[in-house]
Amino acid sequence: MRSLIIDDHPRLELGLITADLPSELGSPDWLVELLSLESDAPVERDEACRSAVRNLLRGFGYKPTGRGKPASEYLVRAAEEDKLTSINLPVDICNVVSLHSGLPISVVDADLVQGALRVRVAPEATSYIFNASGQEIRLDGLLCLHDQEGACANAVKDSQRTKTHEKSLRTLSLIWGTRELPGRCEAALDWYGQLLRRAGFTSVESECSR
Repeated sequence: MRSLIIDDHPRLELGLITADLPSELGSPDWLVELLSLESDAPVERDEACRSAVRNLLRGFGYKPTGRGKPASEYLVRAAEEDKLTSINLPVDICNVVSLHSGLPISVVDADLVQGALRVRVAPEATSYIFNASGQEIRLDGLLCLHDQEGACANAVKDSQRTKTHEKSLRTLSLIWGTRELPGRCEAALDWYGQLLRRAGFTSVESECSR
């Protein structure tokens, strides 16, 4: 597991998992089927989870509403509208676990993050590009993963510069859990590891930090 510093936070319970990708990035049918709200899952979202995740993100001034709401809520809306489709293997696994657990999850290319890693609240006037079109998100007061280049992932939208792609070899995923939901982060982390191994990922390592 790559070394990562986590700043003290009154609510955060962070799940970390690293893995090496199989040679084939295509998602198997059994995984794509799990992108449906009707699919069975060992951990299930609920209204208490949605509220607790928003509490986690708003603690330092960030407003998790509108376009700044947690990524897990976007997934639910997309699934309800039958618009949640396969992207690539690492992202699909991330989306499956996030959709059903109700916890937002980041997945980054472990070879694209630079230097020491740290999870902390982003300072004022912080932003990054989050998609190939060059759109930016303001991050002031939002919990983020940082490397030596700056913020690169969070529970809302991950940075374009560290996203997985067709030649990615290793992934680092962060489950943005909260202490308000005892056991949920660990359950999501355990299922995440099971899905990675079933899909052929190797060197899967995980831990939950409070």
